[in-house]
Amino acid sequence: MKNYFTPEWLSWVFTFAISIPIILIASFAKRNSPPRKQNYVFIGIIAFYVIYFFYVFFAGKLGLFQTVSLPPNILLFTTFPYAIFLFALIDKLPMPKQIFEKSSINDLIGLHIFRFIGSTFIVLALYDSLPKTFAFIAGFGDVIAAITSIFVVNAIKKQKPYSKNLILVWNTFGLIDIIITAVLANFFTKVSIDTGVMGVDTLAKFPFSLIPAFAPPTIFFLHVLIYRKLKKKSR
Repeated sequence: MKNYFTPEWLSWVFTFAISIPIILIASFAKRNSPPRKQNYVFIGIIAFYVIYFFYVFFAGKLGLFQTVSLPPNILLFTTFPYAIFLFALIDKLPMPKQIFEKSSINDLIGLHIFRFIGSTFIVLALYDSLPKTFAFIAGFGDVIAAITSIFVVNAIKKQKPYSKNLILVWNTFGLIDIIITAVLANFFTKVSIDTGVMGVDTLAKFPFSLIPAFAPPTIFFLHVLIYRKLKKKSR
């Protein structure tokens, strides 16, 4: 793994910023939980992510993400297991199912405001720590998804006649964006292995390793939940 310069201030800002989606998710779950269980749900979610993020930190310190490979080790040790955890466990447990059932579609869309963190890609590219093509596509895609989520939620609240179609278009865009980001990350990893040029190595270093460890499965999961809500409304 090559070393690329990243400013220390950005690491600190990102470390603070990554706590925002965790608080948003915990607050969302608390709001849609049974009254007597709300505090337990909130604390439980915060505790889970604190433990998980510490795992990502120590796994990086132990060198588990150091080797540049395809698929990247960061995916094998964090992204894939976390995705399985969401879809095979959280999606099936009674309490999370109850939370998702009670939640509104605009609540789920509103959570995507945390995708402003994708602007980190852009800043890293400006410091030559990520390939600019990857960073600008992934970063601006996330920022656009975050900004437009505000307008989609507003259209839902105002009961605009086009809101359902708007949700479908926005949700599809957001899902495609995260898929393209994942594909590009693997593509640039392959190019880096073959040619030695810059890949996405920076995303295997803490704290930026929290991006692939947390964001893709979470975003993908939220988009699936929104599609389910749309399907239920159609029925």
